[in-house]
Amino acid sequence: MNDHISSAYDRDLEGIVTLIMKMGGLVEEAILNAAKSLQSRDLELAQSVRDADKVIDALEIEINDEAARIIALRAPVSKDLRAILTVLRIAASLERIGDYSKNIAKRTSVVADTPPVGGSDAALVRMAREVQAMLKDVLDSYVRRDAELAEDVRQRDQEVDQMYNALFRQFLTFMMEDPTQITVCMHLHFMAKNIERMGDLTTNIAEQVIYLVTGEMPDEARPKSDRTSYVSEID
Repeated sequence: MNDHISSAYDRDLEGIVTLIMKMGGLVEEAILNAAKSLQSRDLELAQSVRDADKVIDALEIEINDEAARIIALRAPVSKDLRAILTVLRIAASLERIGDYSKNIAKRTSVVADTPPVGGSDAALVRMAREVQAMLKDVLDSYVRRDAELAEDVRQRDQEVDQMYNALFRQFLTFMMEDPTQITVCMHLHFMAKNIERMGDLTTNIAEQVIYLVTGEMPDEARPKSDRTSYVSEID
C-alpha cells in the first residue's frame, strides 16, 4: 500500500471509528435510560429508549456499508483487514446491546403499575451502571488500542454475573413466598438477564480489541459466574 493509499485508508478508518464511538455513546445512554425508566416508572423515558434504538440500528447499517466500501476500494490485508473486521463485530455487539436495552424499556411499560419487588429496582440499576461503565472502558480500550484495559473489562464480567445470580435467587424466593408476584418477578428476571447478556456482549467487544491489538484471541476461557439455565428474549 503506497503512502497515498495508506493515507486515504487511514482517513476512511478514522471515519468509521467515529461512527462506532457515536453508536457506542448512544448505546451507553440506552442502557442507563432503560434502567432509570424502570426505577422511576417513567414511561416517556422508556419510550425514548425504544425510539433511540432505531438510530442505533441505522448506525450499524451505515458502519456495515462503509466497511464494505473500504474493503472494495482499498482491499486491505493483514492488520488493516483485521481492523475492518473488528469494526463490524463491535458494531454487531453494540446493536444487540441496544436491542436488550429496548427490551427492558418494553417490559417497563408492563410492570409500570406494579410496586417495586424488594430492592430489585435499585439492584437492576446498579447492574446496568456496571455494564455501562464496562462498555465505556472497552470503547476507550478500542480507541487507545489498549489490550490491558480490554482484559480488565473482560474480567469484570464476573461481577455482573454475580449480581445477576443474586437477583435470580431473590426473585425465586419472592415467587415461592407469594405466588401473586410470579408475573412481575418473571418480567424483572428477564430484565436482569438482558443486562447480564449486555455484559457478555461487552466482553465480546473486549476480546475483539485484544484480537485487534495482539492478533490473537485470549487463550483462557472467559470467566463466567452465571450458572442459571434461563435465556433471554430478543423481540
